[in-house]
Amino acid sequence: MKNRDYLVLAAAALAVMTLAGCSESNPAMQTPAEKVHGVAVMEVRKATVPDVVEATGTVRAALSAQLASQVMGAITRVNAHEGDRVRRGEVLVSIDEAQQQAAYTSAQAGLQASQQSIAAADADYTLAESTMKRYQMLYDKKSVSPQEYDEVKMRLAAAQARRDATHAGRMQAEAGVSQASTVMSFTKVRAPFDGLVTARLAEPGAMATPGVPLLVVEDPSRFRLEAQVDESKMGAVKLGESVPVVIDALSDKAITGKVAQIVPAADAASRTFTVKIDLPSNPQIRSGLFGRARFPRGEREAIAIPKTAVLNRGQLQAVYVVGNDQLANLRYVTLGPASADQVEILSGLQSGDRIVVQAGDRDLGGKQVEGH
Repeated sequence: MKNRDYLVLAAAALAVMTLAGCSESNPAMQTPAEKVHGVAVMEVRKATVPDVVEATGTVRAALSAQLASQVMGAITRVNAHEGDRVRRGEVLVSIDEAQQQAAYTSAQAGLQASQQSIAAADADYTLAESTMKRYQMLYDKKSVSPQEYDEVKMRLAAAQARRDATHAGRMQAEAGVSQASTVMSFTKVRAPFDGLVTARLAEPGAMATPGVPLLVVEDPSRFRLEAQVDESKMGAVKLGESVPVVIDALSDKAITGKVAQIVPAADAASRTFTVKIDLPSNPQIRSGLFGRARFPRGEREAIAIPKTAVLNRGQLQAVYVVGNDQLANLRYVTLGPASADQVEILSGLQSGDRIVVQAGDRDLGGKQVEGH
């Protein structure tokens, strides 16, 4: 390589070193953080909160019935649909009664035949009794032989036995008519109480089978929350006590329920007990709604913040935490039990942290907030 080439390379290297030195001695100015004014900020502190056991469950009607047929037969009519109000005794499902009608007619014929047999047996007995009276007088006067007297006496006993048998046969025939009438009444499935049809499970033409539900009827005036309580927390549940219940589909506001029943046996799979809580009358309550009951068991210390401070990020929850440099940063938290306007923080915040009370739809991440 020629000397001139060495000189060119040396000059280039020196220029690079000079530029690097200048760059280190004059760092680029950082863009200042955007300021946001009028942001409400609060300092998080531990406070005494009610210690409660929260149990989730499903709302169900206190009085509910699955209606099924007691006889097998083809369904001819279904007189109710979901949402229909029905009255006690109203015919909801009709089943073909041809077979039951035939049995009833046969039983009626048997009763009529037994009544005719009774008439004939009564006539025979009356005749035998009159004959016996005459022979008794003749026997007393020794006008008939003992053998003739005994024969007449035996005929009276036989007539009485036939009469008693026909009367017993009539009772049996009447029982057969009653049974056939009862079985025929089973072809009409009636509403057991005033209520609301919540499920229609059969259509005309289908075959009704004993024990297979056709309709579901509920009493819409009384509902219960059937909550599942862990076996380790059953000490907090007391029969007859009033407890707050939240039905999420209605509102976040709690309603007051009353513990009506504690099922004495635990579920072997989930290790929980079922607690039935009577709910106050409310036309918006429906079967199948999700609900939460809170059983009080004293007080404890916890961090609770306003619900307005919590932001939903998909399936996660977060809050804006304001540092000493006044910069807001998003921090994910784990929520606990909630009240009307407060929610407990299980993890993610510590006492002394400062948070934005209400971010709304604003993006405050990395911005400098000037709170009040």
